[in-house]
Amino acid sequence: MKRISILIFVAALFAQCSKKTTDAATTAVDTGKEMMEAKESFRSMAPEPAAAPQINIGQAESFVLDNGLQVIVVENHKLPQVSFQIALKNDPIKEYDKVGYVSMAGDLMGRGTATMTKAEIDEKIDFIGASMNTYSTGMFASSLTKHTPALLEVMTDVLYNPSFPEEELDKIKKQTLSGLEANKTDPGAIMGNMKSKLLYGADHVYGEVQKPEHVENITIEDNKQYYEKFFIPNNAYLVIVGDVSLDEAKDMSEKYFGSWEKKAFKPVKHKAVEMPTSRNVAFANKDGAVQSVIHVSYPLELKPGTPDVIPASVMNTILGGGFSSRLMQNLREDKAYTYGSRSSLSSDRLVGSFTASANVRNEVTDSSVTEFIYELERIKNNPVEADELQSIKNYMTGSFARSLESPQTIARFALNKFRYNLPDDYYETYLQKLNAVTVADIQAMAQKYIKPESAHILVVGNKDEVAESLAQFDMDGEIDFYDAYGEEIQPIATEVPSDVDASTVIADYINAIGGMAKVKGIKSAKTVMSASVMGQDMQITTQNDNGKFAMSMGNAQMTFQEQVFDGEKGMVSAMGQKQIMTEGPQLDDMKAQAKIIPQLDYATDGTEIELKGLEDVDGTLAYKVLVTSPAGKKTTEYYAQNSGFLVRSVSVQPGPQGDMTLTTDFMDYKAFDGIYFPSVTKISGMMPIPMELKTESVEINPTIDPATFSISE
Repeated sequence: MKRISILIFVAALFAQCSKKTTDAATTAVDTGKEMMEAKESFRSMAPEPAAAPQINIGQAESFVLDNGLQVIVVENHKLPQVSFQIALKNDPIKEYDKVGYVSMAGDLMGRGTATMTKAEIDEKIDFIGASMNTYSTGMFASSLTKHTPALLEVMTDVLYNPSFPEEELDKIKKQTLSGLEANKTDPGAIMGNMKSKLLYGADHVYGEVQKPEHVENITIEDNKQYYEKFFIPNNAYLVIVGDVSLDEAKDMSEKYFGSWEKKAFKPVKHKAVEMPTSRNVAFANKDGAVQSVIHVSYPLELKPGTPDVIPASVMNTILGGGFSSRLMQNLREDKAYTYGSRSSLSSDRLVGSFTASANVRNEVTDSSVTEFIYELERIKNNPVEADELQSIKNYMTGSFARSLESPQTIARFALNKFRYNLPDDYYETYLQKLNAVTVADIQAMAQKYIKPESAHILVVGNKDEVAESLAQFDMDGEIDFYDAYGEEIQPIATEVPSDVDASTVIADYINAIGGMAKVKGIKSAKTVMSASVMGQDMQITTQNDNGKFAMSMGNAQMTFQEQVFDGEKGMVSAMGQKQIMTEGPQLDDMKAQAKIIPQLDYATDGTEIELKGLEDVDGTLAYKVLVTSPAGKKTTEYYAQNSGFLVRSVSVQPGPQGDMTLTTDFMDYKAFDGIYFPSVTKISGMMPIPMELKTESVEINPTIDPATFSISE
């Protein structure tokens, strides 16, 4: 079977003074030296830290409407604009076998009301230059002061009268399913799922992981019930920030939100998370990955607004909160293991967490984990330097000041004061509290919250190249393996039969698709495939004839990309530009593409094949074969044990932002002129959602015009 990845490869194309010998000059040189020495002396002395600046965020005023809606008002008359935020008070809720319906309910609220379609809502908001969005925990809207009445008319219509259109839910579900399909091969998504399950447990609200079957279970009634139960005034705050007086805010609140109907409400409760007691290694396989995603993570108790929050955040910033942090300097600047390494320490009303992370090359995965543990133990056991602490406090001071430019930040601060019962001056005195953090405070926070001895070391990467070297970091020496949804799996115990090796697997494949005689009889072929790419219907036509290859991709209006290999050189044409190739890896790919059934030549063209074992491929037990081309390019191919068909191919392709791992799945084989080809081919890893190609026709040994393979300079 031909490799498909090259079909979607878009080619990258064609970026002194004269000397003075006078005494005056000599004096000037001496004076310059003195000035330079003075300047260097000045540089060697660290400046005294300035007093923390005063921050005036604006005093928050609060009142409660008769329906239980708590209104928070922060006057800010710097700009003629006002923002309105509805924020629900309840904690997240469990979704069980319908994970995702809560976020869908929030999204659907803004997609139509009893009197307006989504398009009409968007038009009204755009007409006044405003912004508005809805989400599962509330909604946010902002406009110029003069457009406030018009904005509130739309906002309250959306709040009170959402229609929850069935067709919009269908769109969201379709998009969600496409995203989940892509996430199955996305290392970041796999890591997120595995971390949720391990840190919080499947029974906790934070440990729920969405699966396709959950999406299929969601109905409009689920969305409506969530809205009816939680979008009520006695379970909400209304935060008004901007160019408005307290009296004006009271009038607007009564006029637009006073009729919101109050209902009985029972707060949601969740059980506590069980904290880890020993270090373990959790691994999720990503075939073909050239990098490992590493997270050193664990849950912790750190409530918002408690005295530890500020000194703990300073400690984390020193460890991994910025470019000058220790993790960045170690893993990036010193070791060159990664482009970036960071850490986060989050406070949360239910349960917080700590994570240190990096994406590193396969060959330094174990070394990177060693450095993570080293830095965690170092900050825990050794006091930081005073100048290091001061530098970080200066950085955090600047970041805090810049954050105050956003109305959303001001709204969040005002809301947090009430939600977490913070002192009135909590944010106004934030910089003073930040400036007061000492070296001793940093070590106390590190000893309390940094726990390398009981962390989850989570890795998503190439199991064959990486996993075995990580067992040393697990307390019991055994690695736990997980799938793309964070479910623990057991390595397949099935042994490869003694009479099976890589060559017999390939021979079985040739026999499965038609037999050696028929396959050898294929001299030319023409294949037409269809696909939908970003909403556009596309057709991909490939033609092969005795070691030559041509491909065109486009629609009825135009051709987007062409590739031609004439047996010696190659050409790629895309977006009106052309590139001729006479050597290099891209030409090597085109040579491979010119072979209709490349497996037929594995034994004779210098290709190396190695059987790596049996693995489960979406429920199909398959032989895993590592294929190394004569040019040195590696591809992992999976052949179904029962049918012999090639069911998956994993390769690394160059991309605009670095190498990317492409996973190609071959499904539903059908006979075309006596030879079996997959009728559906799915490519993941190139775009945000998988690209699905449907085989429309395959012609075996057609007559192809030789001009098809001609390349003009």
